Amino acid sequence: MAILEIKGLSKKFNNNVVLDGIDLTINPGDIIGVVGPSGTGKSTLLRSINLLERPEEGSISFGELKLDLPLKGNGKKTVKELRMHMGMVFQRFNLFEHKTALANVMEGLITVQKKTKEEAREIALKELENVGLLEWQNHYPKHMSGGQQQRVAIARTLAMRPDIILLDEPTSALDPELVTEVLNIIKKVAEQGYTMLLVSHEMDFIKKISTRVLFLDGGKIIEDGSPREVFGNPKSARAREFFAKMNKLKEPDYII
Repeated sequence: MAILEIKGLSKKFNNNVVLDGIDLTINPGDIIGVVGPSGTGKSTLLRSINLLERPEEGSISFGELKLDLPLKGNGKKTVKELRMHMGMVFQRFNLFEHKTALANVMEGLITVQKKTKEEAREIALKELENVGLLEWQNHYPKHMSGGQQQRVAIARTLAMRPDIILLDEPTSALDPELVTEVLNIIKKVAEQGYTMLLVSHEMDFIKKISTRVLFLDGGKIIEDGSPREVFGNPKSARAREFFAKMNKLKEPDYII
């Protein structure tokens, strides 16, 4: 049974159509990699699912919750309920600079889920340990590397026990040498059984981790299949062209 169902999702910025009638069903345990050229709506899709962007048309259903767009009347309450089931990991960490790693992970547990400080602390410490940062619990973001900050952000998301994790280019703001540590944590989280939607340009990682791959172009899903199908035998000429260029970029310019 689907955990999340999206129908006819459309989003414009001025006259630019960014999402064009997206239909998507997400099942429990899906690890969905979202790939495609820049500017084709990948990040907007994630932000629209979480209602950080407000689509003009479509519907989003999570179990008994259904949100018809555009929002009307009592929509804000439904948005809040919907977000309770989702966790978002952003490109730029979005940590509170004046709070320690531990306090950052505890924040949502206390303010949103109304847990006691003792309960929040216990959960936060467990998730910091999960991402390999237990010894950094009392450090502030400015004293941590970008990779460590992103791992704190992942711990913060996991602490809320979301049904779906949305990851929007989680390694794009990192120095190349820090990317691997974050990808390893994402792989670990995926192996723990979470349902995930991951936008990334790390194609090899998407191939390895995903159970499904979506290829977006022009605001539409033009490929939806297993990694082997989408990467190895794409149906559309656009996807074949894109992957051919990506493979060309990986080739050395010269051989010694």
